[in-house]
Formats: sequence, C-alpha cells, structure tokens
Amino acid sequence: MEEWVGKLWHNAITRVSSLEYADAEVLLDEVRRPAGLMFRALGGEGGLRLEAATESAHHARRGLFSRLAGQNDTVELAWRDEETLRLPMRVACFPERALNRDLYLWLAALAAIVEGAPSNRTQWLAKNASATASLIGAFPGLAVRYRGLLAAHLAQRPEPGKLPEEERINETHLRAALTDPGAFVSCTDDLLPARCRPLPVPLWLHPEPPTVGHDTTVQAADEDGRGGSKVRDVEAQKRRRGERVDEPDGKSGLLAFRLESLFTRTEFAAVDRTETEDEDDDAESVVEDLDVLSVSRRREQSSARLRFDLDLPASDQDDVQLGEGIPLPEWDYGRQQLLAEHCRLQVLVAREAGNPELPSYLRARARLLRRQFEALKPQRIWQSAQNDGSELDTEAIVRRESDRRLGTATAEAGLYRDCRHRERSLSCLVLADLSLSTDAHVDNDKRVIDVIRDGLHLFAEALAGTGDRYALYGFSSRHRSHVRFHTLKEFDDPHGADVRRRINAISPGYYTRMGAAIRYATRLLGRESSTRKLLLILTDGKPNDLDRYEGRYGIEDTRAAVRETGRLGIDSFCMTIDRKAGHYLPYIFGSHAYVLVRNASELPLRLPALYARLAS
Repeated sequence: MEEWVGKLWHNAITRVSSLEYADAEVLLDEVRRPAGLMFRALGGEGGLRLEAATESAHHARRGLFSRLAGQNDTVELAWRDEETLRLPMRVACFPERALNRDLYLWLAALAAIVEGAPSNRTQWLAKNASATASLIGAFPGLAVRYRGLLAAHLAQRPEPGKLPEEERINETHLRAALTDPGAFVSCTDDLLPARCRPLPVPLWLHPEPPTVGHDTTVQAADEDGRGGSKVRDVEAQKRRRGERVDEPDGKSGLLAFRLESLFTRTEFAAVDRTETEDEDDDAESVVEDLDVLSVSRRREQSSARLRFDLDLPASDQDDVQLGEGIPLPEWDYGRQQLLAEHCRLQVLVAREAGNPELPSYLRARARLLRRQFEALKPQRIWQSAQNDGSELDTEAIVRRESDRRLGTATAEAGLYRDCRHRERSLSCLVLADLSLSTDAHVDNDKRVIDVIRDGLHLFAEALAGTGDRYALYGFSSRHRSHVRFHTLKEFDDPHGADVRRRINAISPGYYTRMGAAIRYATRLLGRESSTRKLLLILTDGKPNDLDRYEGRYGIEDTRAAVRETGRLGIDSFCMTIDRKAGHYLPYIFGSHAYVLVRNASELPLRLPALYARLAS
C-alpha cells in the first residue's frame, strides 16, 4: 500500500511541477541539418560538429512544487567551443512546436555571431545582447522569429515585483537586455550578488559553459594496451557534465565511503588507450547512470609510457625502412599556419614474409573482375578522313567527288583511314588506412583489415586487366615523428607475386595521421605524367594520433591536405565504413567526394566498381 501511494504521489507531483510541454517537443536530430546550415550560412566555422549539450544546474529560484518533486533544477543551454556547437538534445519549453523549432534555429544563428566564452555573468549579458542586436540588424527577417520567442519566454519569467530586492534588480536588467538588446549593449550595470541566480534564458548561450568532459565516448583498451580489437563506442543520448578530480588512493578508509557507490559496480574506469587495463564490461551502464563524469590523471604516467613504447616491434620484425624519413608540413588551424617539416614520414616495405598467392576464396571473383575490366582497356579503333593512313577511305573519296561536282567542295579532305590506339591517360593511387582500429571484427570470421586486404587484392587484379597505371600504399602513425607509409605497389611495379606478398603481409598498427599520408601520396602522384590523376583513400574512422592530432585539429589538417591535392589538379575520393562519417567527411572531402559502405564485407567488390565509375 505504501509503495502504491508513493507512486501516485510521485506521478502527481511530477506532473504538476513539470515546466515542459511534452506534446510540442522537438528533438535535436529533427533539426540537425537545418540548424547546421543556418550556423554555417551566417558565418559559423564549417569544422565545428553539432552535438547535444550538457545539463547543468542553474541555481535559480524554483517554485514549491518543483522543490517538492526534486526537479527543474537543471537546464540544457546552448554553447560552443573550439570543436563543437552544442544545442539542447530536446526543446519543449514552449507550448507550440513551431516555437520550439524556431528556438533551435535562433540559437544556431546566435552561435555564429557570438565569439568566445564569457568570463563572467555581466559579460554574458553584454555578449548575448550585442550578438542579438547584431543578428537582427544584419538579418531583419530574424526579427519576427525573435519577437515570437521573446514574447513566449517573457510570459514564463517571474514578475520582478514579486522578487527580493537584489533579484528584482537583476531580473529587470535581464528583461531590458532581452527586450531592447541594442540599447543594453552600452549599459555597464553589473548583476548584483543575490541569494538565487536569475532564471535561465534559453534564447541566449550558456553563461558558464563547461570546459571539460567534452565527450561521453568511452574507448576500452585491448589486452595489449593499444586499443582496437575490443574498442567499443559508448554514446549516451545526452551529454554529461565533466569535472577534473584527483585520483583516489584507496587508503581513505570508511570515512571516504559514498552511499551512491552501492548502486554502481565501479566509479572509475580507465579510458587512456595507452594503458594496460582490464576491460570493464559494465562501463556503458555506469556512464548512463552518472550525470557528472569525473576525469583524473593517473600517477603512473612513466610506466604507462614505457609500456606503450615497448609495443613497437623489434627492428628485425618490423618492415624494412627505406631512408631516414621524409619531413612534411602540417596545418595548425589554431594558429592558421602551415608548420614546415612538422612531421616525419617513414617509407616502409614488407619483408619477404607474406604469401605470394591470391587467397583461394578470391580467385573466382578476381577472374570475373579481370574479364569485366578488360572492357575498359584501351582498344584499337578505325579513324576516318585522315590525311595519311594504312588504306583509302572510300566514303571520304565518294563524298569529296560528289561535293566537287556540285561545286560545294571547300577544302581538301582526308582520304585515308587508319587503325590507332585510343589511350586513357590516368594514374590512380590507393591509400589504405592500416591503423589499429582495423583490427576490429566485421563479423565472426573477418576483421576490417581482412576486408581491406581483400579489396586491395581485387583492385589490383582488376586494374591489371586495364593497363592503367596504379599504385597501392598503406599508412598508420605513432606521433608526428613516426608516420608509417607502407609500399605495396609502386606505379612502375608489375602486378605479380611480390605485390600479392606485400598485400598479404599488411597488419593493423597504431593511429591515423591522415594529413601527412595524403601529402606524400600527392607528391607521388605529382610525378606522374598522366593527364588525369586520382587519389582513392580507404579508411574506417576519423583522423587521430597520440598528440594533438585529435578532434578538430586532425580534421582541419586532413582537409587542408585534401585542398592542397585539389589545387594540384588531383582528384581525391574517400571510401569509408565509419557510420559516423557523415559528421566530418563532407567537410574534409566535399559532399560528393566520399562514399559510405554500410556493410563492410562489401568493400572488396565496391572498390573496383568505384574506380570503374570514376575512371569513365
């Protein structure tokens, strides 16, 4: 009976205290595309990802029912940082669905105008008021949308006359900034210290955006401490707030006991992919139970670094290194500067250890592809009306004599025909991602690296029948000083046992510094004399490495490398199996220069088909 009554009370008080309109809610996924277009159309940076925002406590005055129900103490507000534009996961603060959708678009537009995070709440008022005035002044069409949102929001704010003195003054300032943002820009009045903060303003950006806890993605390290074969992505439906704490030493005794730990199996999970830790199968459920993610730095940094360095293969087991390394530049988007000789690329070739035979299960497909691609091979065709040739062109002779008798002949036409080759001047370089993430399984039988290997085999067999010039390379990296560039087939190498041996010998390793690999591949293609040059990239994820080459830094450098390739007249195209590629590949390669293979096992056949389409 007590449980039944308690449930009735909880449902009743929750319903009465709710400030949301569930029937009119709009989800971020519904407006992700138009909001992104609005942000970029108004001058927002194209490299920013659109993500869900974090709930944060607002510390504003709450009503009696809200306090009794223990809710309405957090709010999702929009903000932006160096890598992301964060909008609420759901908006249901207005009774009309159209207004909730307009709020998403307004916040995206406002974020494109606001520069930098506020340092205090007074600057927050000035920044948002100034941005609102600038936005309406530059785009008068948004004024109608803003007035509708403003009227709906002011109706929900508390009456200043019913608040204590300090809160009344703060609320009056807020209402003035919202109602007439242009006039408030020059105001220097500060918000007064008060017992409660003003009610949040959903029409503005966050006054104190979180600075840590950027992602709720948890990557579990594999048994070798390198990540890859057992990598799992854990993405909650909403972003969590983050905090940086000291790692517990486990010696604090009973006084350090936390009651909430009874309901979770663990409070701390290792997320550093360079450390050797047992994988925690319950990490996903733990993340979903927490509203705040606490991040600490382990004290055993030197030992962790030692373990990772020992992960490098011995010199007699590693691929053969050709030369001392090639210095390459890298784009630093923060400084908007190309860093000369920032990376060092090591050209490698596999030792004589691979199997020189084509895998038996690929042979039938390889023969079929070879016959199909032979149709693309340059053929001998008869060309008529030539000035010289191997035989007379009877049609041209008859036509000339007829024109002469009619008096319409204008010039001496060619009277010969000849059989000549129709050449296709094309060079293609395939660059395959061989990072450790390719050790992940596609199904029970194959890994990503296996389907990449099969794709390279079938691609080589198919192009061997066309006579086109092509080269095959793989790449991975471990820091900017060690970008590994594996030679599988150079342009002048004949297709045969050596090429198959090198393809069979590829294996997963390290990370994905894509920009350096693309720059060197561009240099190799630039040496070709072909009229058309094509760079095909195979990858299973976004650019990343151990140092700064994460997130937006790696994406911006890869985009800069692709643009350099285009300026040299080289076409680049990306084939990926990453289901999240739509968030970053259009920005790197363009919306029509990449293809997503949803079923990774289809990649071996999709690669030759892609080449046939691009080469036609």
